[in-house]
Amino acid sequence: MRFRPDTWRPWLEPLGAGHVLETGTACTTGRRGDRGISRDDVTALRSRVGDDPDGLRDLFVAVMISGSGSGTTNGRGPRHTSAALSDARLEGVLRTTRASVRSGDLKSAYARLALNGVGRSFFTKWFAAVDDRGPDADRALILDVRVFRSLNALGWSSREAAGVGHWPTGYAVYVSTMHGWARELGVTAEWLEWLLFDRNGRVHDGDER
Repeated sequence: MRFRPDTWRPWLEPLGAGHVLETGTACTTGRRGDRGISRDDVTALRSRVGDDPDGLRDLFVAVMISGSGSGTTNGRGPRHTSAALSDARLEGVLRTTRASVRSGDLKSAYARLALNGVGRSFFTKWFAAVDDRGPDADRALILDVRVFRSLNALGWSSREAAGVGHWPTGYAVYVSTMHGWARELGVTAEWLEWLLFDRNGRVHDGDER
């Protein structure tokens, strides 16, 4: 994902998080100063931060940057990130939700994540970023509006699959369902999640892209 540090800097530097803008690599095309940040960059940062609270905070900021659309002109991502960084609950929420994810209790993680400026889509981006379990585990996946749109187009409903209209339960069922589908198809669940994101609801042959 391409992002523009100059767009983010006024929101992050006053909160001591401006250094996270060095994550990723400089873009060689387009506007000078833009950078690119990938899932691999976020994963590398995760491996470096360990259990350090400041490191977890940096990782959270990197997740918010990587998941904020174009990241170049849209001010919502920086503004929402600033709101979360200013929330007194931040350190505790990041620590407890990461622990729940790493223990495989995605439902509890979802139920515990409450931060100013962070909606459901970004909850799940954080879960996917901190889940460092091995490939045999049903690791956390992103569930944003684009993935939702594709699932709905396929006729899949988290409410029906879970048997209850409860977001934390629905998210846990979504993750287990995606891993089950991936095993049947011989692909990774992360690849399947990306495909649903990319299709953005256009899941049938002949749909316009």
